Amino acid sequence: MIRNLARGVQAFTSNAFLVAGDRTVLVDTGSNFDVVERVREQDADLDAVVLTHTHPDHVGNLAAVKDAFGVEAWGFDPDQPGVDNAIADGETVRIGDDAYTALHTPGHKNDHLCFYSSGASVLFAGDLVFQNGGFGRTDLEEGDRSKLVESIDRVRETVDESLSTMHTGHGPSVETNPYHDIEIAGRAARLG
Repeated sequence: MIRNLARGVQAFTSNAFLVAGDRTVLVDTGSNFDVVERVREQDADLDAVVLTHTHPDHVGNLAAVKDAFGVEAWGFDPDQPGVDNAIADGETVRIGDDAYTALHTPGHKNDHLCFYSSGASVLFAGDLVFQNGGFGRTDLEEGDRSKLVESIDRVRETVDESLSTMHTGHGPSVETNPYHDIEIAGRAARLG
């Protein structure tokens, strides 16, 4: 089961997805709300935190989660504060009951990762792409539009039209033809 613990939060935060299963994982911790209490409300035995990237809105609650549950954080760049273990491009990561492939997808931030499970037909897209063809900002430090376009293309080529669900870093998850939203994002990012 995948549940967005940031749903309904009015503060500035990313989504924070609790993925229950063999390896219960929090994908991004969000910020500016009590995610620790929300994990406890789910009666979840948290095993790890997996990060799409380390912008403050995605990791603001990281220290509190690590302290409360005694877990480590996994991300692309272990030199980033709070990241304990590296996830390499192409590495398989267990999230919940499924194996996900980590895709290094810079452009929004250099340490950005997406996670795709062909078996579950799920993509955690972070801030690479959003509902209705939105795409990650490139006007922040480490932002690069050409790299972002390449990353969107890579994700589009990795997933296929049967993708059933895309969980994004902000806004609602896409459960109706998310592949189409990825295609639109790629076209829109090229125009920007």
